[in-house]
Amino acid sequence: MKILFAKALLFLMFFTLFSCETKNQKAESKPYKAGVILSFDDAYVDEWAEADAALRKYDWKATFNVCRIDSIGAPEIKTLLEMQKYGHEIAGHGYHHYNAVKFVKQNGIDAYMKQEIDPMIVSMKKKSFNVTSFAYPYGERSDELDKALSKDFKIIRGRASGGEVPEKQDSYFNNSKIVFAFDIDNSHIHFSIPYVLELLDYAKKHNKILLLCGHKPVKNVTENYQVKIETLEFICKYMKLNDLKFYKLSDLDNLLPESK
Repeated sequence: MKILFAKALLFLMFFTLFSCETKNQKAESKPYKAGVILSFDDAYVDEWAEADAALRKYDWKATFNVCRIDSIGAPEIKTLLEMQKYGHEIAGHGYHHYNAVKFVKQNGIDAYMKQEIDPMIVSMKKKSFNVTSFAYPYGERSDELDKALSKDFKIIRGRASGGEVPEKQDSYFNNSKIVFAFDIDNSHIHFSIPYVLELLDYAKKHNKILLLCGHKPVKNVTENYQVKIETLEFICKYMKLNDLKFYKLSDLDNLLPESK
């Protein structure tokens, strides 16, 4: 009788362990299609709308990270709402566009949340923007800031380093709510079409989601923080030809591993 009981107990322990391992494996693996997140920072609403008009033939979707929301005029707010209705994401980029790391160093994390984040959330909600993602101004972040912002945002985006071979780039989604985007503005020191092509090829080959960011879409570059619409067309054409998916920052939340 004791032997049978011991065998039953061992079987139960093995079954429980196997079940837990199976559940953990399922939690860790959420398959998704290779794709790209195109995101834009600041408040270049008119230029964003021009890019949107040029790129809708690709059925594109993008994330527009807006700062200084209360300084944007009513016509631009209407445009952003129309873009949101179409399927783009309108996300947060700071109420004043402070450099978060420098501000916190001088004033503390509580002051940053009260002056830069809380009023932004309140104002954007009043204007009917459903904000669940945040992009750091200037791309500068810290673990302390990530922790504080995680209470208000599901996805938090920083800036990726550049000039590395694709497999060393941190501009691919890596099952974390803290993500990083490669800058495709023409003035960015590491930007070039051949390098972007390398990043896209790597995403396709290894089933990754590549994150890209820019600021002001233009036909002809005249200053810093501008990305050519031609560059955006190149990316969209590549995606269509290679069956890559358009993602938004908020889409990543659904791909995060479930809590164990």
